[in-house]
Amino acid sequence: MSAKILVLPGDGIGPEIVAEAVKVIEALRRDGLDVELEEGTIGGAGYDAHGKPLPDETLALAREADAILLGAVGGPQYDSLPRELRPERGLLGIRSELDLFSNLRPAILYPQLADASTLRPEVVAGLDIMIVRELTGGIYFGQPRGIETLENGVRRGFNTLEYTEPEIERIARSAFEIAMKRDRRVCSVDKANVLEVSELWREVVTRVGEDYPEVELSHMYVDNAAMQLVRAPKQFDVMVTKNMFGDILSDAAAMLTGSIGMLPSASLNAEGRGMYEPIHGSAPDIAGQGVANPLATILSVAMMLRYSLNRPDDARRIEDAVGKVLDQGLRTPDIWSEGTRKVGTAEMGDAVVAAL
Repeated sequence: MSAKILVLPGDGIGPEIVAEAVKVIEALRRDGLDVELEEGTIGGAGYDAHGKPLPDETLALAREADAILLGAVGGPQYDSLPRELRPERGLLGIRSELDLFSNLRPAILYPQLADASTLRPEVVAGLDIMIVRELTGGIYFGQPRGIETLENGVRRGFNTLEYTEPEIERIARSAFEIAMKRDRRVCSVDKANVLEVSELWREVVTRVGEDYPEVELSHMYVDNAAMQLVRAPKQFDVMVTKNMFGDILSDAAAMLTGSIGMLPSASLNAEGRGMYEPIHGSAPDIAGQGVANPLATILSVAMMLRYSLNRPDDARRIEDAVGKVLDQGLRTPDIWSEGTRKVGTAEMGDAVVAAL
């Protein structure tokens, strides 16, 4: 039976980069990949079409899909909307509704792009980190939350950071399972010196680690982890952390690789069904110009094939094709350097298809 892929182009550069990823999927279909594609709206596009950032029609399609390919959401034209109608609420909503609790964000430096990193090549050459971010709990979802006016007229904003033992245990187990397929090292990032929720986090991760004696477990405070990512990033193999810390650290790790436009991500539930997307945003400043880098979205398709559709050979084909294109010296503006050839979004996508 065909696997169902729901395509959600979203906002900004989302439709442009997703179009190139779909070209790659179509090329694989011609080679025998048995998938069906459906399209829906989310984020600002969902609001424009249906008056809400996560339309009921999209959520219904998402529940039936084996995997979801997402572009990006957001744009300045939606900033004045009530918070519950903003594009980002659609993204948070679909993660929550599908229980996509395990967010995998690789930071891999292609050797062809070593000079694109802002760090010295010897610091980042060979970089291969997997950041496992808890995605459906923590301060982004905790209740109570809001903005209120106190009796003295002073306004007060508040959010709640909370995690239960089962939430921590399942994301820790996800990280250890991934580490078993890599270099067997897990660094758990927390703030246990000042946050009670981090005390519990560290205790539970340590307990789960006892089930994986082959994996070396270490702990690091988040401020030190941020510093170490810049100082000596190759010390890390798998990093596991809570929602907000993972959001920040994964973007920092992205820049070690030369461009945030190169990095895919996967968000998985307990059954291995997932949503796949580039970690960058909608980049409204360059939307419609045909200059966005589609490689992170194309590499997200490779992650989809590996983690949800059980097609590791096709995943490697895509990754190898991206490497070939970089070897050819083709570069979108974000990764361009002297001596390489600057190309646009569509030309880069066509080159990957040709390299397949």
